[in-house]
Amino acid sequence: MPRVTSPDDHPLLAAKDHQAPSLFEPANLLREARRQRGLETIPVPRVGMLDPDGDVVRHLQVTGRGTRHEGWACYHTEMWTVDLDGIEVGVVGMAVGGPFAVLVAEQLAASGCELLVSVTSAGRIRPLGATPYFVLIDRALRDEGTSAHYVAPGRWSSLRPGVQKRLDGAFDHLPEPVLTGSSWTTDAPYRETRTAIAAAEAEGIACVEMEAASLYAYAEARDADVVCLAHITNTMATAGDDFEKGVDNGVHDALDVVRAAAAAALA
Repeated sequence: MPRVTSPDDHPLLAAKDHQAPSLFEPANLLREARRQRGLETIPVPRVGMLDPDGDVVRHLQVTGRGTRHEGWACYHTEMWTVDLDGIEVGVVGMAVGGPFAVLVAEQLAASGCELLVSVTSAGRIRPLGATPYFVLIDRALRDEGTSAHYVAPGRWSSLRPGVQKRLDGAFDHLPEPVLTGSSWTTDAPYRETRTAIAAAEAEGIACVEMEAASLYAYAEARDADVVCLAHITNTMATAGDDFEKGVDNGVHDALDVVRAAAAAALA
């Protein structure tokens, strides 16, 4: 089997200057988006939520519980705001995968977001309890490409210790369990082979998802507060009745988790 042995074989392995500023900054893109679309400069809420599945965004739209943010200047997404017991949260849906999630994270930070919480569905690797439950991802295996552009090579991306400390006990009162564990972040969900799953299981990894390693690398490089949670709902569709999140596709449980994380992290 051919192996990648040098940067010449694969550009992702080429040396990168992680300290060098980018010539393409999110603030520049947002400026031009506002100009082209005639948008006012309106700060986003202090708390942002990434909703890769889109269930929360759809619920906010259909029920009228959310309000469309008229100043969100991202070309690719819309933002819906919701009040969670006094904490305003800006929710962006469908940001699936590390590259897209980090693109949105960069633009959120440039727009005034101080805390980003990502809540994604994930496949179970090592059971931590009866599904459904949430995993607070403390570290993520970097089996993706985006993190390589933000931090030096390494095996894991991790939740920043200061943020993790502030979250201690934050979820104890919630009806659905929030358990701490590691994840495997992949760019290729349909290449989750038996070999790869067995290797992840041997490392004690709790779940597989597509964003956490990238987001945590971004957080480290940009000194940003990011929390990644995985909603464990399935076993990669290897059994019947997979992907069941609960009432209203788990929207209420997800918002409860975001509200609890925000209250603790911003305290």
